[in-house]
Amino acid sequence: MAPFAVLALASSALLAPALTRQQLEAFIASRQREIVSELVELVAIPNTAADTENARANASLVREMLRHRGLRTELLETDANPIVFGEWKAPGATRTLLLYSHYDGLGVDPKAWKQASPYAAILRDGRLEDGGKELPGPKTRASYQPEWRLYGRSVAHAKAHIVGLCAALDTLKASGVQPTSNLRVVIDGEESSGSPSLLSAIPRHRDKLGADLMLVLDGQAHPSGRPTLTFGARGWLLLELTVYGPKLPLHSGHYGNWAPNPGMRLAQLLASMKDAEGQVLVQGFYEGVVPVSPEEQAMMDAVPDDPARLMKLFGFAQPERPSLSLQQALQLPSLNVRGLSSAYVGPEARNVIPDRAVAALDVRLVKETPAGPIAEKIRAHVRAQGFHVVESEPDDETRARHPLIAKLVLRGATEAHRTSPLLPESRRVVEAVRSMLGEPPVLLRTTGGTVPITPFIQAMGFPAILLPTTNFDSNQQTENENLRLGHLFTGIVTLAAVLAMP
Repeated sequence: MAPFAVLALASSALLAPALTRQQLEAFIASRQREIVSELVELVAIPNTAADTENARANASLVREMLRHRGLRTELLETDANPIVFGEWKAPGATRTLLLYSHYDGLGVDPKAWKQASPYAAILRDGRLEDGGKELPGPKTRASYQPEWRLYGRSVAHAKAHIVGLCAALDTLKASGVQPTSNLRVVIDGEESSGSPSLLSAIPRHRDKLGADLMLVLDGQAHPSGRPTLTFGARGWLLLELTVYGPKLPLHSGHYGNWAPNPGMRLAQLLASMKDAEGQVLVQGFYEGVVPVSPEEQAMMDAVPDDPARLMKLFGFAQPERPSLSLQQALQLPSLNVRGLSSAYVGPEARNVIPDRAVAALDVRLVKETPAGPIAEKIRAHVRAQGFHVVESEPDDETRARHPLIAKLVLRGATEAHRTSPLLPESRRVVEAVRSMLGEPPVLLRTTGGTVPITPFIQAMGFPAILLPTTNFDSNQQTENENLRLGHLFTGIVTLAAVLAMP
């Protein structure tokens, strides 16, 4: 049975949308300059969550953008940055969609960007790494090619999704079609710092936040470029592991072979956590993870991954776990060393035995592996290697009593979430996108990234689907973040299809 047949709805009514892709694309083509200009203007406001003045400026502009599309809007005040709320009531609607995105973004190192300012978006005729050249006048072009890219902080993550939502509403209105669902829009101002105010807003604003289905407008589309729907996100567990040597750095000539080297001991400790095939050796790490259902396996098998292309793009010859496909790997928790530090390297290297070595670790969690138990299993593993585990700097007495000392500190955690793609709500969204675009979307059981609003999803108790529309190579976590404009324009069509679904 074809994977889509497993997920399709029987209702023939869904196969005849009131408007066509060609109609939508024609309107979008006539409005490209306005769409891109609105995105450039939104990107121009710096948006780190800690910059409260500019956070409010972002919120005010986003509120005005939604109000201009006919939504009733307000700012929901929190203990930190405001949440932008918008509401549209569709006549006769029996279903409510909650659309989530965010206006905040990560900080920047301007010197690492290949442009004057990360907040002054520039247009290139291709990918920077492939030699894409800057084009003048990003807001004044008569038209824009699909391969052109806009560069700027949060241009992809996630201001493109906000502008895309507004453009989808414009497109439906121009086509004489109204959204078929009641809409509630929540634009967060602290996603980059874990969305703490969103969860705390529930007791005060629960009546505004309820819905039958949540659509998370965030994330990256599949590398194939096809429209993508994602039914879950992995969580994360952030840990910092420090192994100690002498109280102060010692000369490696005078004390080498005698004083313990924490860099070497940390390397050995980390090596004990994985085997040569990439399997995590922490006892109970995979406990609770069960095989996927046949229907979900069929869905995963249909994902058009191109591992050879990805390995060439990223510059490595073999996956860490060669026995797993990319989709199989994403269904399991992972243990990653995201950073290492001990003394100095390069021109600053010295002939020392360091006083400590530090590893920053992240664990990507799946729904069956909650953060608390996994953290305890890692702590038990460190102890099993002979280390005395502490949570603060060891004092002299501790150093004198224990030859092996490790400090393990929890730096943050967000749980995973997953919605069944077999739910009626999931099937309806899939069919709406397939019917409008004329091809099945790529269906991902889970994304490898983390959505920090999982506690909000769990607290509200509704199913949630991610609707990512930006390019997978957008550099959204680093410098030179970019948006392929073809993804933006197709994403508008995809959003319109969902807003107008029967």
